Amino acid sequence: MNTRQTQLKAFERLLDIMDDLREKCPWDKKQTMQTLRHLTIEETYELGDAILDNDLIEVKKELGDLMLHLVFYAKIGSETNDFDIADVCNEICDKLIHRHPHIYSDTVVKDEEEVKQNWEKLKLKEGRKSVLEGVPKSLPALVKASRIQDKVKGVGFDWEESNQVWDKVQEELEELQVEVAAGDQDKMEGEFGDVLFSMINYARFLNINPEDALERTNKKFIKRFQYLESKAGELGKPLMDMTLAEMDIFWEEAKKL
Repeated sequence: MNTRQTQLKAFERLLDIMDDLREKCPWDKKQTMQTLRHLTIEETYELGDAILDNDLIEVKKELGDLMLHLVFYAKIGSETNDFDIADVCNEICDKLIHRHPHIYSDTVVKDEEEVKQNWEKLKLKEGRKSVLEGVPKSLPALVKASRIQDKVKGVGFDWEESNQVWDKVQEELEELQVEVAAGDQDKMEGEFGDVLFSMINYARFLNINPEDALERTNKKFIKRFQYLESKAGELGKPLMDMTLAEMDIFWEEAKKL
C-alpha cells in the first residue's frame, strides 16, 4: 500500500487536474451542482453494483469516479467563495471527533449499539428537532424505510425480539388479505406498504440488508431469464410463442447452473 505522503500527493494531483478541467474544458466549465447531481447518483449506484459483485477492481474505479464528483462540488463551492475542499474535510473531521467521544474524550461505551445511540443523542444536542431529519427525502423508498427504522432504534424505539417483528409481519399480511378481499385499491396499497415496511424491519433483526437482498434476487432473476431467452433463441422460437410449460423447462435448467 502507498505511504501517507504518496496518498496526499495523489489527492493533490486530482485537485490540480480539477483546476485545469474547470478552466480549460468546455464541458467541465459549464457544469453546476444541479447538472452534476443526477450523474453523482448514477456513479453511487455503479459503486454499489461493484460492491455487490465483489469486483474490487471496479470498486477502485467507481470510487475514483465518485471522488471526482466530490472534488468537483468543492471546486464549484470555492468559485462562489462558499467553501472549498479544506472546509469540507475539516467539517467532517470536526463532526467525527465530536461524535466519537469514546475515542476523543472520556466517554465509555460497551458495544457498537451504544456507539450508535450516542451518535443519535449528539445529533439532537446539535439542534436537530427529530432523529428522522437525517433521512434524505429523495432516498428510494426501500432504503428510506431501512434508514428510518435504524434511526428510531438509536433512541430506543424498537422491538425487543425478532419473533415480535415476525408476528407483526403476519398481522400485516392478514390485514392486506382483508383489503384484497374487499377490493379497495387505496387500502390495498396502504396495507401492502405496511407489509413491506414490516418485512424490512424483520430483515434488520436478521442482520440482512434488504436493499442488497432484493438486488441479489434481481440479479439472479435476470441471469435465469436471459438463459431462458438464449435457449429460446437456439430453438428459433420467440418467447411469446412458447407455452409456460416450455419456458419452465429452461427456467429449471437455469436454476441448476
